Amino acid sequence: MISYIEPRLLKGFRDFLPHTEIIRRGLIENIENTFKTFGFVPIDTPAMEYAEILLGKGGGETEKQIYRFKDNGDRDVALRFDLTVPFARFIALHRNELTFPFKRYHIGKVWRGENTQRGRYREFTQCDFDIIGNDSPSSDFEILLLIRATLLNLGLDVTINVNHRALFNRFLSHIGQVEKSVEILRIVDKLSKIGEEETRKSLCEISGDVNVRKILEFIGAKGSFKEVLDRITELSGGACAESQRLSMLYQFMLDAMPNQNNEPFVLAPSITRGLDYYTGVVFETFLNDMPDIGSICSGGRYDNLAGLYSKDTSISGVGSSIGLDRLLAALESLNKLPPSNSCSIAIVCVEIEKSGQYQALAARFRQEGLPCEVFLETGGNPDKHLVKQFVLAEKKGIRYVIIPGVNPLTDNITLREIAARKNNEISINEAITYLTSLIHG
Repeated sequence: MISYIEPRLLKGFRDFLPHTEIIRRGLIENIENTFKTFGFVPIDTPAMEYAEILLGKGGGETEKQIYRFKDNGDRDVALRFDLTVPFARFIALHRNELTFPFKRYHIGKVWRGENTQRGRYREFTQCDFDIIGNDSPSSDFEILLLIRATLLNLGLDVTINVNHRALFNRFLSHIGQVEKSVEILRIVDKLSKIGEEETRKSLCEISGDVNVRKILEFIGAKGSFKEVLDRITELSGGACAESQRLSMLYQFMLDAMPNQNNEPFVLAPSITRGLDYYTGVVFETFLNDMPDIGSICSGGRYDNLAGLYSKDTSISGVGSSIGLDRLLAALESLNKLPPSNSCSIAIVCVEIEKSGQYQALAARFRQEGLPCEVFLETGGNPDKHLVKQFVLAEKKGIRYVIIPGVNPLTDNITLREIAARKNNEISINEAITYLTSLIHG
């Protein structure tokens, strides 16, 4: 008896069938095209690195989630768990080959052995974009604009929350709590998840009632961007470099988008980003139609990107990352997924002997920017095999079927619109013009 291996998948890993993969690749192409319009260039790094490269000087929570093992050469290696750490190694290794400021994007899979949930898997795709080697507020603003443009091009209505980590630290110093800043920042970062009451309790344990009231007043400031900025500047002890940077971002916003009915960016003092390496402006992006799914694009400014791998500590940067899988889950829930078919036209096979001519006919449509599939072969009753091909086209999401004439390259063709069950006899050139207007507008 033949023994078969049961086909199965690891938990948190997925296969992508054609209709899903077409959607994923369409989203990636859309995102990538937006990145390119801002002058960002692609890079790639290996999926696997030396474990010490990824873990740095201490593993912490990361070490518990990383896929780490010994390879055949007994080297201690691991799969990348994000795209930022490999990017830091990339900058340290290739600094002399790059031109700064360096604007890059990187779209790739990463791996984490964490608990799975909706929109969260152990193998997932990140879309990262950064500006390295420039500490100007103009680079902070460009990343914010790129976040907005990318998500608007996907048809999404979003709110981009902005804050400044160093201004929060200045406020904590002003109230005598700067030595507890790491703990306070991590508690505040969970505000949207645990609520104000739990946040109050956690803060009270480390800061006391009086300071908790001050902290909640700071992170709870409301109003327009300028109103919030004025209030948190006052609570921090007055104007400073950090408040000036936020003021410049606000002016950039007014200059770049003077006709906006609503402010495109919201100054939200509760946004702190829990990761320690953020040192300046930070931001999180939420879907207005689905805020409960959490931030779909987050990031901020960091100093000394490559310091762990180089003596040079002068490389600062700002960047953000879109979680493609969470974005897909949100688009599906909002019924905003793009079409799952990449080809709208097919040529049916009437006579197998004319397959070469059918391919030549398809090439004419492809040359005009119209993707066109050729159905491969048929048999039996001529009437029935055409019906079978119509059914096949419908299953594949093909909208238009071409039935060639006796002389496929010169005779008129019959153009069938599948959904309407409608036939129209026209010339090949007329079909190209008509389909171009329908598909490309």
